[in-house]
Amino acid sequence: MKKVIPRTLPGFMELLPQDQILFNNMYDTIKKVYEKFGFLPIDTPTIELSEVLLAKAGGETEKQIYRFNKGDNDLSLRFDLTVPLARYVAEHYNELVFPFKRYQMSKVFRGERPQKGRFREFYQCDIDIIGQESLDLIFDAEIPTVIYNVFQELNIGKFTIRINNRKVLNGFFESLNLKVSASDILRVIDKIDKIGPDEVVRELKAYDIDSIAIDQIMHFIDIKGTNDEILESLQNLNINNEQFKVGISELADVIQGMRNFNVPEQYFKIDLTIARGLDYYTGTVYETILDEYPRLGSICSGGRYENLTAYYTDQKLPGIGISIGLTRLFSQLKEKDLITENKRSLTQVLVIPFDRKDMQYTLSLASKIRTAGINTDIYYQDKKMKTKLNYANRLNIPYVILIGEDEIKLNKATLKNMETGEQELLTVEEIILKLTK
Repeated sequence: MKKVIPRTLPGFMELLPQDQILFNNMYDTIKKVYEKFGFLPIDTPTIELSEVLLAKAGGETEKQIYRFNKGDNDLSLRFDLTVPLARYVAEHYNELVFPFKRYQMSKVFRGERPQKGRFREFYQCDIDIIGQESLDLIFDAEIPTVIYNVFQELNIGKFTIRINNRKVLNGFFESLNLKVSASDILRVIDKIDKIGPDEVVRELKAYDIDSIAIDQIMHFIDIKGTNDEILESLQNLNINNEQFKVGISELADVIQGMRNFNVPEQYFKIDLTIARGLDYYTGTVYETILDEYPRLGSICSGGRYENLTAYYTDQKLPGIGISIGLTRLFSQLKEKDLITENKRSLTQVLVIPFDRKDMQYTLSLASKIRTAGINTDIYYQDKKMKTKLNYANRLNIPYVILIGEDEIKLNKATLKNMETGEQELLTVEEIILKLTK
C-alpha cells in the first residue's frame, strides 16, 4: 500500500498534548473573566451563506475568504466573529435582551499567506455589547476593563491598553479640509508601528496631501504626555469642529470610567496613533501591546461601531467590542518562553493493579475517587511494574495508587508520591482527603 506523508497545511496550528493543555488553560481563563463580567456565550456556524457573510466585505478581505459551492449554495467560511454577530443579532433581534453582552471563542479562517505569527485557521476570543437605539459610553470603559482583568489573570507581563477615538481623528482631518481622504489617512496612520513615521509621510504624499497638512498630521499624532496632559493638549488646539469636540469629551469620559473601574493608570494610555483602519469603527478604539515585546504588535484590539448591522436590518443597533487573537498570542508567547507548562497529562492519580485479577477492586476504587472530583486513570495493560511507573513518570502524573493482594485484604491501597517516592497505605477515604487538600 502506498503511504501518504502525514503533514498539516501551512498556517494551521496543531499542538502536542502538553502545549494543548497550556492553550486550553489560556482559553478557559479568558472565558472565565468574560463570564465574570456578565457576557453570555453564543456560537455561530463555521459556514455561512456567502451573500450574508460578504454583504460588507471587499478588497483584501474578500480575497482571503475560503469560498466554495455545495449544490446550489454559495458558501464561505467565516473570516471573523464580528460579521456573524451582526447577522445573529439582526436575525434573533426579537429574542434578545438589550444591551446584549455576548462572548464567542471560536475558530475563523483567512486564506492569507502564512508567516510567523500569522495563521489561516485561528481562534478569536471576542466580546461585544450591542445596544438598542443607543449604547451608554460607560461600556466603552468596561470593555478595556475586562481586557485588563484577562491579561492580569493570564500573568504574561506588563501590558498597555492604548486608547483613541475616531471622532477626534476624523474631526481633526475635517478641520484640515481632508474629510474626503480621512479613510485613507486612517489606514496609513494605523500602520505607523510597522512602517515607521518616514514611510507614513511617504504614503500620505501618495494621496496628494500637501506637505503642510502632513506636518500637521504628524505633529498631531505625536502629542505625548499623561492621559490628562494629552486631553489638555487636544483642548488647547482650539479646533472649531463639533466632531472633534465630541471625540475629546468621549475620550475623557472613557479614561475617567476606567479609573472608576479601578484599572491602574499605568495599564492604559491615550495614543493618537491608534486608528484601527477598518471602516466600521466610529468612536472609541483600542489596541493592547506587551510593553517588553512591542514588536509582537497588538495582542488585542477593537472599538465602537454604530452601523454594523445596517446590511441586515433597519434597526439601529450600536455596539462596541474587542477581540483577542488567541492562536497568534499563544504561539508568540510560547516562542518567547513567556508561558510554560510541565503538565503532559490532566490525570492527578494513576491506579495500577499488580495483577489483572485485581481489576474488579481496582475499577471500584477508581470510580470512588473519580466521584470525589479527582481526575483518575487506570493502567490496564499487563506489563512489568517498572513499565507502569515509567508511564506515570513520562506523563508527569503526580500520584499513583498501587493495588495488590495485601491492599485488597486490608480494603486499602498504597498511595505513592511520584516526586518524593513517599508511599502510604491508606483507605480510599484517606486517599481522597489527601488528594483534595
